[in-house]
Amino acid sequence: MLIGNVGKDPDVRYFDADQAVAKVALATTERGYVLKNGTQVPDRTDWHNLVFYRQLAKIVEQYVHKGDKLYIEGRLRYSNYDDQQGKRHFVTEILVENMEMLTPRQKPGATASPQADDTSAERPSMGGVQPDDRLPF
Repeated sequence: MLIGNVGKDPDVRYFDADQAVAKVALATTERGYVLKNGTQVPDRTDWHNLVFYRQLAKIVEQYVHKGDKLYIEGRLRYSNYDDQQGKRHFVTEILVENMEMLTPRQKPGATASPQADDTSAERPSMGGVQPDDRLPF
């Protein structure tokens, strides 16, 4: 499970019989701290490649945008490929099985406010539902 912020709008592609795949870059940050001797350890940000399939990919396309905070659960997939120069590249992706959108949805015409905490405007939750059965509401 990870909690992080979306780095850019999702890349969604469609293939056979209206099936969708969405790819998202998610940033997670480990906060910095100060050691007892006064040494400051800076924040550390890691980027994760998320992959969403089927209906969940369509939900991501509609509701997820750059800067949104997500909670995701999934499994790791490792792969590799050789580029045109023969150099081997290793890829780690997270196949998302469960997602919750943690960024409140803005009401039409509303301006963003750091104090705004209107839980009635929260985005739909995908918690505990299998990817094939997910609906946006």
